Amino acid sequence: MDESELIKGIQQGDNKAFRLLVETYQRMVVNTCFGIVHNTADAEDLAQDVFLEIFRTAENFRGDSKISTWLYRIATNRSLNFVRNNKRKRFFQSIEETFTGGRNRNSEISENRNDQPDQNITDQQRSDLLHRAIDRLPEKQRTAFTLNKYEELPYQQIAEVMEISLASVESLIHRAKKNLQEQLYECYKKKCV
Repeated sequence: MDESELIKGIQQGDNKAFRLLVETYQRMVVNTCFGIVHNTADAEDLAQDVFLEIFRTAENFRGDSKISTWLYRIATNRSLNFVRNNKRKRFFQSIEETFTGGRNRNSEISENRNDQPDQNITDQQRSDLLHRAIDRLPEKQRTAFTLNKYEELPYQQIAEVMEISLASVESLIHRAKKNLQEQLYECYKKKCV
């Protein structure tokens, strides 16, 4: 089934066509969401939301771009909205904790059963540090960088997903790399990890 037949089937409510769409693009959508939210469970939930939106709004697909571009766009927007909403939620939780003295906070220590726990902690710290640095990038830089580095999309496809020019994508990715380099260098100088 080619893309036009697939979309036509979904628009006509064909469950088989929808199932094929999910099977074909599920990993791509989950990876895109994960690249932005950095949490597997949240990425999987967001991917479900993306496919539900596709199912509900398939009649709006004009065919101006590939299905994958449409999916990337929806997954990126959903993920960015999720990150924005969580930042607000964390802000209000921190205010609440300030007034309640942090009594609602649960602290847990996770067990690490690997032979090299120190190395795993360091690797996890580096990963967390990188994710935090990516999260601090301006939204468009973060989106372009994530689509390029995590999803390995070519610049032209990123331009289509973000609906901007190729030159803008190149500039965004260049600035994102520069900003990440500066953030990580500052942390290195302070010996964060």
